[in-house]
Amino acid sequence: MTVRLAAPPPGGGLPTLDLDRLAERAQALLGAVGRPDAELSLRLADDAEMAELNGSWRGRPRPTDVLSFSLVEGEHADHRGALLGDVVIGLAVADRQAGEAGHSLEDELDRLLIHGLLHLLGHDHEQAEEARAMRREEERLREALGA
Repeated sequence: MTVRLAAPPPGGGLPTLDLDRLAERAQALLGAVGRPDAELSLRLADDAEMAELNGSWRGRPRPTDVLSFSLVEGEHADHRGALLGDVVIGLAVADRQAGEAGHSLEDELDRLLIHGLLHLLGHDHEQAEEARAMRREEERLREALGA
């Protein structure tokens, strides 16, 4: 299993964090979803990058907490190899949400990583039953991480 992690350069008002811990958590999650040999691309982005991506792909030009770009489904699925896709986490948004929720940034990153990974694997929350199933799987994965 491989986790490719990219983060903005230090500074710029973004919080610093333990990138090795985040990569280890991502690898543990791949095992917990039964995809130990899969690859995952994980990017931490600032507000400007998140607003650009969210605007380009979802028509909502504002920062968001997490975006997923799955290669499991769609026209390129047959050519993806082991790569499940990309999860992009808005680091500044995650930091704000952690403060509002009263938990650590690391806990918020775990939550967003789980959510993004489940989207890569085809989970959704548009319909009530899908949302319930996704919440159950999110809880199972949090428990698998010991979170």
